[in-house]
Amino acid sequence: MIDNNLNSNMIKSEYEIQCISKASALGDRCFSHILGFIEPGMSEKQIAAEIERFLFENGAEKLAFDTIVVSGARSCLPHGEPTDKIVEKGEFLTLDFGAVVDGYCGDMTRTIAIGSATPLMKMIYDIVLEAQLAAIEVIKAGVSCYDADKTARDIIVKAGYGDNFTHGLGHGIGTQVHEAPRLNAKSEEILEKNMAITIEPGIYLPGLFGVRIEDLAIVTDFGIINKVNSKKDLIIL
Repeated sequence: MIDNNLNSNMIKSEYEIQCISKASALGDRCFSHILGFIEPGMSEKQIAAEIERFLFENGAEKLAFDTIVVSGARSCLPHGEPTDKIVEKGEFLTLDFGAVVDGYCGDMTRTIAIGSATPLMKMIYDIVLEAQLAAIEVIKAGVSCYDADKTARDIIVKAGYGDNFTHGLGHGIGTQVHEAPRLNAKSEEILEKNMAITIEPGIYLPGLFGVRIEDLAIVTDFGIINKVNSKKDLIIL
């Protein structure tokens, strides 16, 4: 839920951007670490615990939100909590996490495959990545949040999965993980320079799997500065 009281703080100062950058850099380091940690046979809870251990041991003051680790059919849950479910070969694993550093939040999501990926898994991943990259290409100061969302959504709709993109493209972020502006199909807000936003399209196929790719970016007059540098091509561990 987005806190409407934070609308007045949508445009970040240079100091705030520095803090958000630190939180995002920690997220990148954590993702790199967790790729070397994950093995088939681990539970979602084990992986989530290692993510949180790494964040706290490397500068996190607290978690920006409850860590999301979901695998297999559970990866179609956008806000699923980690369980004792075992991560198995041939499944997608979605990791959505963030740390608070100097009072400001990070937020990133990557979906990876364990062992192998079916043609359908690869196709859905490619659609989500195409949608995210298209949104990144169009976002800059002066663009409406509606149009940013529509850019990504149109690609997913054209591919036949519009009903499976069940949330907005993104949201503002700062001292709270969910702030204004809202990037969705109902938004009337206009993006401005130095807004901090997430860009996170997804496709969720109930009973099968889900894919979401999320970056955190700073809006500029000419585009964005992406604060998440982790690889986005499909990783198969």
